[in-house]
Amino acid sequence: MGKTISKTLQVTFTLVLIVIILYYGKDVLAPLAIAGILSMLFVSPSLWMEKKGVPRWASTLIAVGILVMCIAGIGFLLSWQLQNFAEQISSLKQNLSQMLSNLQHWIQDRFDIDQAKQRAITETQMKDQSTERSSVTQLASVFFGLLVDFILVIVYTYLLLFYRSRLKNFLLKLTAPKDQEKAMEIVDSVSQVAANYMTGLAKMIVVLWILYGVGFTAIGVENALFFAVICGLLELIPFIGNLTGTAITVLGVTAQGGETNMILGVILIYGVVQFVQTYLLEPLIVGSEVHINPLFTIFSLVAAEAVWGIPGMILAIPLTGMIKIICDRIPRLQPYGYLIGSDKKTKSLWKRKFF
Repeated sequence: MGKTISKTLQVTFTLVLIVIILYYGKDVLAPLAIAGILSMLFVSPSLWMEKKGVPRWASTLIAVGILVMCIAGIGFLLSWQLQNFAEQISSLKQNLSQMLSNLQHWIQDRFDIDQAKQRAITETQMKDQSTERSSVTQLASVFFGLLVDFILVIVYTYLLLFYRSRLKNFLLKLTAPKDQEKAMEIVDSVSQVAANYMTGLAKMIVVLWILYGVGFTAIGVENALFFAVICGLLELIPFIGNLTGTAITVLGVTAQGGETNMILGVILIYGVVQFVQTYLLEPLIVGSEVHINPLFTIFSLVAAEAVWGIPGMILAIPLTGMIKIICDRIPRLQPYGYLIGSDKKTKSLWKRKFF
């Protein structure tokens, strides 16, 4: 009994220590974790190029170059669409002013708070925020931080790909000789499944861009491509991302002066795309190799956000899936893998029988 309690305390202390390290090491560990996931995407292409006689430094440089071009392409697309927003800024301001006026009248009618009091409350909150830091300084700080993190991710991705053999040998040196084969099998499985999952997710996001873009264009949404890209990218965060993307689109359509029919059209397109995503795209493109039950999906998202913020939410599902794979392949950890996973797998509509 005493040994069991001691072991439980050791496990609890270890988990608490890991959480503390992750929380306070966010600025250092988050870019490294993102680079680790991205590097797994390019292991197979790098190996293929090296078998063709391409030096490792060159294959790694080509892989990182493809990654940079993809990110730069998305950034260019978003900036191009934002320029269209800048051209419409005057009309957007008028629409937003009208929306704000309508909201103030509604609050006055419902809560008996006149517009003067509402403006006083708003001005007080804005003053409180302005005393902390000016908006320009805050924006510059965020932009500089993102730039530094982006450079770190690119550099880490290159180095992880280039030194992957050394990392593999390091793991072998940490493992007992009799367990080395099993350890390499686990590492290869985690890397392969994570790469397949991320590749499938990237393909699904591209298909979602097309679906949202066609749908938003069909109902007459201005800057439809911009909203389609935003909705697709936010799919990186399960549950929360798709709702956030739809809310941003609805808000943008409202600010553009869209009528109720257009807003309902956006919501209808969201429902149709989510149906196609759940029953066609995920089974056919992403697959069910990383299958986590809803309880631990939500828990991992909440916990990762509390520790690492938005980067944590993006990494939550791949990292939880990797943990599940490790648990499934180690006998003493298999109960935890069973707890995280799910027996019920999503079936494609092509395989469903309706009669």
